[in-house]
Amino acid sequence: MFDLTNKTAIITGGGRGLGKQIAMALGEAGANIVIASRNLPVCKEVCEHMQSMGINAIAFECDITNESDIDLVVQETVAQFGTIDILVNNSGTSWSGPLVDLPKDKWEKVLNVNVTGTFLFSQAVAKVMMQQNSGKIINIASVTGLGGTFPELLDTIAYNTSKGAVITMTKDLGVKLARYGIQVNAIAPGFFPTKITKEVLEKSKINILGNIPARRFGNEEDLKGAAVFLASQASDYMVGHVLIVDGGISALV
Repeated sequence: MFDLTNKTAIITGGGRGLGKQIAMALGEAGANIVIASRNLPVCKEVCEHMQSMGINAIAFECDITNESDIDLVVQETVAQFGTIDILVNNSGTSWSGPLVDLPKDKWEKVLNVNVTGTFLFSQAVAKVMMQQNSGKIINIASVTGLGGTFPELLDTIAYNTSKGAVITMTKDLGVKLARYGIQVNAIAPGFFPTKITKEVLEKSKINILGNIPARRFGNEEDLKGAAVFLASQASDYMVGHVLIVDGGISALV
């Protein structure tokens, strides 16, 4: 049920961090991998590594807020592999600082990438999946989208807001696309040291690790099982679900 052989997956922002981990997981499960990101050299490097493992993988330069870039990735993926079975909306950005000092342009950039970009890519891929009457869309949300955070922990109101919007979008897309055999779900990671989060975690004035029941941050393997599950036949009856992978943070009362 977890075999992805002959499936094709697009992963946005798959050149590093959580996106790379997910791309590797889906490739190891048998999928053809398409990585789309603004950083083409990094994506190509990941693809070359995957190719050395026998995984079919290609990379495209893509700004997920640019519809022309998205359309090109979708068209080229279909041309090369025939279908798009899985989309992982992982690309994202953040801005840290006191809410009273948050510049309007930084607010707009975070919302544009994390929310609008996720919608635009989902919209483009949904057109292909609706014709196939099948597909999986996995949105990468965050536990920060489940509620507020103390500023001493994370002073990232734009990011938190955007991930809350991604969670609601996941549910609404799921409801609207379920009748076409498409399952839309989300993963909400907890604290994983990545390029985006590393600096924020280091600046935090709260002992984050001490407040994680598992007593550790997420590692390079912790999202793989969740990603393969939501990309595979095993999750065919799941719609609009948010799968939290956070070491127990959200279980605290």
